[in-house]
Amino acid sequence: MKIVLDHLTKRFPNRNKDGGFVTAVSDFTFEIPDGKLVGLLGPSGCGKSTMLNMICGLEVPSEGRIYFGEDDVTELPPENRGVGMVFQSYALYPHLTVMQNITFPLENLKGKDKLTKEQMKAKALEAARLVQIEQLMERKPSEMSGGQQQRVAIARALVKKPRVLLLDEPLSNLDARLRLQTREEIRRIQKETKITTVFVTHDQEEAMSISDLIVVMSAGVLQQIGKPQEVYDDPVNLFVAKFLGTPAINVFTGKIRNHRLFIGDEPVMHVQEDDREVYVGIRPEGFILDENGPFTCALNRVEVMGRDTSVVSTHPLCENVVVRSIISTEDKPDPDAQDVHFFLKPQKTLLFDRNTQERIYYHEVPEAL
Repeated sequence: MKIVLDHLTKRFPNRNKDGGFVTAVSDFTFEIPDGKLVGLLGPSGCGKSTMLNMICGLEVPSEGRIYFGEDDVTELPPENRGVGMVFQSYALYPHLTVMQNITFPLENLKGKDKLTKEQMKAKALEAARLVQIEQLMERKPSEMSGGQQQRVAIARALVKKPRVLLLDEPLSNLDARLRLQTREEIRRIQKETKITTVFVTHDQEEAMSISDLIVVMSAGVLQQIGKPQEVYDDPVNLFVAKFLGTPAINVFTGKIRNHRLFIGDEPVMHVQEDDREVYVGIRPEGFILDENGPFTCALNRVEVMGRDTSVVSTHPLCENVVVRSIISTEDKPDPDAQDVHFFLKPQKTLLFDRNTQERIYYHEVPEAL
C-alpha cells in the first residue's frame, strides 16, 4: 500500500500572548512506495511525530491530502484507516496478559469482521510467532523485559493485518544492546510481512541501518529524501551533512581563491570553482594520514578501536574545534607527535555556500599543490 502525502501542512494555535499559529509541518509532499520501510528522521521538534499522527488520523492536516493507494483518507477516522501504531511507551495494558493485549484490537471488530474467541486466539498466536514471543502469552507486562514488551506492542499492531505500520520512536526506551537487536527484528518482520512501514526516530544510525529510504526533516520542512547511503554521501545542504554520520562530519570555515581551496592559510585542494567563502565538511573517513599532507592539525590523542584508529586533533577553524579522523590501524601516527598532516579524499570533502549553506558541487583539479 503506497502512501501519498500531498502538500501537507499542520498548524497549531500559539499559546503565548501574541496568539497566531505555529507551523509544525510545512508543505510536505512525498510518496512512500508500497511495501517499503521509510525512516522519518530529524531532531526533536522537527515535526516528524506530527507527520506520523496525520498519517494515522490522530491529527487533521491544516492543508493538503493523504492517500492510501488511490483512497483519500484525509477525513477518515483512525479506526477506519487500516493502520497499526506502535508507540514509544509501548502502551500495554498492565493488568492484561500478552495474549489479552494482542487480542484487544480484535475484540472491537463488528459486523462481518467480528471474530470468535478461537479465531482471535489463532490470529494472536500468528502475530506472536512473527515477533518470537509465543512462549510468553500468559505473562503480564511487568514480568517481561523492555525488549519483550516492545515485541508485544508490535504484535498487537500487526494482529489486524494493517495496510500501514507506523512506529513512533519505538526503541528509545531500550538499552543499547536491545536497541540493536530489536531494530534488526523490526526489519525482519517488515520484510516478511511486506507492510508499508514508517519508522520515526531522531537516531540517524537507527534509521540508516534498517530503512529502504530516509526522509530528513528540519523545523517542519522536508530537507532530503533518498536511500540512506546516498543521502550520507550526497547531502544537499549543511544541515543534512551534519545530521547524518557517527562520528559527525568535521566542519571548517574555508575559502576558495584562485581555484584553490584554503582552510586557514593552507591550500588543501585544487578546485574548479570561482572565489567564494565556503564551509568545508570532511567526513571522519575522509582523511589520509601522510607527513607530506597539506592539511595540518594539532594532535590531541590516538584512540585504537580494533580495525580502525581514531585520531583526535584540534584546529582553530573547525566548528567544534575537535577534529575526528578515522584511519586504518596500520597508519596510526606517533602518539607523541605535536601535529598530524593529512591529504583529503575529494569524495569525502564536501563544500557548502557560506550564506545559504547549500551544497556546492565542485570538481577537483588533479594538480600538485
